[in-house]
Amino acid sequence: MACESCKVVVKEALEELNLHPEKVELGMAETKEDLDSETKEKLNQIIQKVGLEIVESKGGILIEKIKHYCQEYVNNGEKINYNLSEYLQKKLNKDYNYLSNAFSEVTSTTIIMYVNLLKMEKAKEMILFEEHNFTEIATKLNFSNLSTFSALFKKITGFTPSYFKKLKEKRRKAIQNLTKDLKHKN
Repeated sequence: MACESCKVVVKEALEELNLHPEKVELGMAETKEDLDSETKEKLNQIIQKVGLEIVESKGGILIEKIKHYCQEYVNNGEKINYNLSEYLQKKLNKDYNYLSNAFSEVTSTTIIMYVNLLKMEKAKEMILFEEHNFTEIATKLNFSNLSTFSALFKKITGFTPSYFKKLKEKRRKAIQNLTKDLKHKN
């Protein structure tokens, strides 16, 4: 599961099947009941409607855990006193090289690239909601400086952070103009 809303979807799907979720976290759900294959299939059908699926292989579970802790690392980056590799090693009690190789083999991308994509999504969200200035965003996302953040933002999105913010402002103005036009027509 990649986001908080995914947890809600899974919890509701479990309850729809008259199951009692004890724990629903990103990438994992536990129920009081054991699920038979028919129930698993029904659950999978429900959650597939929103792009989720049940993963039971040990490799798949490990990848989901890595994704979960990467997301946790991005969301709490400034509070975590470890670099990413140390953080994952501590959380998963496995060598980072092993984790990195397993992740790359299954996802065809690196953990670092995955985390950078997560960081850029978080940065876009922060820019759109005007929570922080660019320097604060860079700091919150554990970049060593604004320049490094800006360069990666441009590489991944194709825009500088400033231009991305201007796009949002242009869109807002366009919507305001539409609203004015509607008022004048009525």
